[in-house]
Amino acid sequence: MRRLLSMPPMTQNAAPGPRNLITDVPGLQVGQAHDEAARTGVTVILPDDRAVAGCDVRGGGPGTRETDALAPENLVDAVDAVVLSGGSVYGLAAADGVVAWLGARGRGYGLVTSDGVPRSPVVPGAILYDLANGGDKRWGEEPPYRRLGREAVEAASTDFALGTAGGGYGAMAGKLKGGAGSASAVTADGITVGALVLVNSFGSVVAPNSGTFWSAPYEMGAEFGGRGAGGLAAAGDDWGLAKSDPKARMNTTIACVATDIALTPAQARRVAIMAQDGLARAIRPVHAPFDGDVVFALSTARRPLPEAADFAVARIGALAADVLARAVARGVYEARAWVGAEDWRSTFG
Repeated sequence: MRRLLSMPPMTQNAAPGPRNLITDVPGLQVGQAHDEAARTGVTVILPDDRAVAGCDVRGGGPGTRETDALAPENLVDAVDAVVLSGGSVYGLAAADGVVAWLGARGRGYGLVTSDGVPRSPVVPGAILYDLANGGDKRWGEEPPYRRLGREAVEAASTDFALGTAGGGYGAMAGKLKGGAGSASAVTADGITVGALVLVNSFGSVVAPNSGTFWSAPYEMGAEFGGRGAGGLAAAGDDWGLAKSDPKARMNTTIACVATDIALTPAQARRVAIMAQDGLARAIRPVHAPFDGDVVFALSTARRPLPEAADFAVARIGALAADVLARAVARGVYEARAWVGAEDWRSTFG
């Protein structure tokens, strides 16, 4: 029988990178900062060099910055950083601190080079809603986000904390404490894919009447408890530990996936689209009118795109979805709640 589609042979299964973090992708660092009293924070993904980027928005109430600039048909084809922040609309100012930090160091886009003309750092971002989590938000005309953005980018490293940290400091995943999660995968032929996510979802990350993560089929080792997938079951309209009183723009899961394979802006956008399915595998329900779900995709271009380009992009997108699903569970598994809130370990551990 004639083969209808010619594809390269499939490789062996992927395994987590040495850190099991998005920073296993060569050329990336992550910095985080939080304000304990305000119960909020900022996470910055910082490439060593400008990185090709794409973006996909699925939630009904998103809050974003510079996502239109990432469209493949537009002028800018790379970014200098990505900012994921708490604080709802106030949190968009976190990118201002990152832009100022990058610009002071001569980093950014420059259409012309001239003395006294600063470069223009391209820093897209997205925000989640953590204003009603009990922290002290009486900041008047001086919200902390510009400061937190600067502190986060200054702290950029290949190692960073998960759970109640950075932009996930004030997050809630349904009725459980949410947080910052990350994971990675490296294929047998050397492709690296990583994900970082702030989980502040309306939906639940665990099955009803169970502590089993919806991400369980994709778990590697015991990275979020190793309980297996035996508890995965749900009746229609039974959302378990989803938030009982969702309101528009008061939730949101925001994420960034990345690879070391060279991609075009259009290919990066396709990876971001495919990666959104990782949220669908990890959170139930997701992409609701109450959510602002956003996924960015970065390429550090440390390795060339294989000759079978479309198939390689499909592989990277599929890996990104799986890695993002794992990152969601890791963010909740590692989170620790403040007094009066529940976290996964105190409830199911």
